[in-house]
Amino acid sequence: MIPYTDLGYFGALAALALPVLLLRSLGRDIRYWLLACSAVMIVLQFCTSSHLVLSFLGFAAWQGAVAYGFLRFRAAAPVSSARRRWGFYAAIALALAPLVLCRMLPWLAGNSTFGFLGISYVTFRSLDVVFGLDDGLIATLDAAQLFTFLFFFPPLSSGPIDRYRRFQKDWVANAARTPVLADLDEAVRHLFRGLLYKFILAYLIKKYWLDPATEQAGLPGIASYMYAYSAFLFFDFAGYSAFAVGASLLFGIRTPENFNRPFAAINIKDFWNRWHVSLSTWFRDHVYMRFVLTATKRKWLARPQHASHLGYGLSFGLMGLWHGFAPNFLIYGFYHAALLIGYDLFKPWNQKHRLLGDGWLGKGVARFATINAVCLGFLIFSGHVFLGPGTAHPKVKAGLHAAAGSKKKPAAHPRKSRKASEETSPRTAAA
Repeated sequence: MIPYTDLGYFGALAALALPVLLLRSLGRDIRYWLLACSAVMIVLQFCTSSHLVLSFLGFAAWQGAVAYGFLRFRAAAPVSSARRRWGFYAAIALALAPLVLCRMLPWLAGNSTFGFLGISYVTFRSLDVVFGLDDGLIATLDAAQLFTFLFFFPPLSSGPIDRYRRFQKDWVANAARTPVLADLDEAVRHLFRGLLYKFILAYLIKKYWLDPATEQAGLPGIASYMYAYSAFLFFDFAGYSAFAVGASLLFGIRTPENFNRPFAAINIKDFWNRWHVSLSTWFRDHVYMRFVLTATKRKWLARPQHASHLGYGLSFGLMGLWHGFAPNFLIYGFYHAALLIGYDLFKPWNQKHRLLGDGWLGKGVARFATINAVCLGFLIFSGHVFLGPGTAHPKVKAGLHAAAGSKKKPAAHPRKSRKASEETSPRTAAA
């Protein structure tokens, strides 16, 4: 059972949400209900394959051991000691190890697979806990809260990526009466938006534009595919995210929004404040800012701006690898790093020379350039330029609706035969 794709999933969601809404209206503590409901949905999702069940259970035990092990290590290690710093690096490596194994096995061992749908997103939530512990922002870990945070089912498969401290506020609030009617109203609006985006608009774009564009040759065909893929990607991915946010609200959890009119962005920085917001802010806070602050403090580079530019390369290079090891993903990541570096260089020059003003014409040109630069990035991400006309990318053939889904390489490779790996679902989207 793949989340938000069939009536069975929505039926199970309704069956679990109704009693929880009743308990919330009565002011009952529903926190352990959240964990129980997540366990039920996970069983329904993975019960068809013993491989998936074992992968999930092993992953859950591993991440729990990493979090509690690092908590105890940090309490025992001296503050500001090299031992404590290396313990942090070890915890990061251990939390990442299952995801790296999931990515590497199809390349190294043919049909050998490991993982389950959503492993990449849960890994990022686990890493958020490790970062919070290292920064001293998380002092203790409650087992029920930790595992509910990691495996809360509405955003499990493809995000949005929540943060532990933000989730903790909702967890504490759910111990008492919460605004059920307001959450229900907002949930219904999100669920209907998801229905419109994913099952109507994305479907129509794919059937009447994207699929025909796949068969077109030449530059006009590539351009048509680029815009069709970008539109389809947005409505499919944003539709899934709306479902995840709406379903979370039924259980009293305000999972963060992932989109804010991204194609209205006036520049590439503005775009990344609007597109897949939970992932872009995760990389900003945990990778980019940490690197820039460390590089500046230790004077690794002559100018802080150089540290910023290297931070873009590091952050978006890792973001590309997070999607998979195929070349198009890595190129996509560095392409966006180059766009951000270019914008950083262009902005002060434009303020001096006023090539693009603040009027409607300047903003219109800026939006047009941003949209086309973004769509070109999605074309790179799709792999279509590597496949050629007449061959749909595997992700498009299956349908896609979240940001880390099918990681199959778009060329003949042992990955093509993997059947039970992390992303057996077709979900995917550019960071």
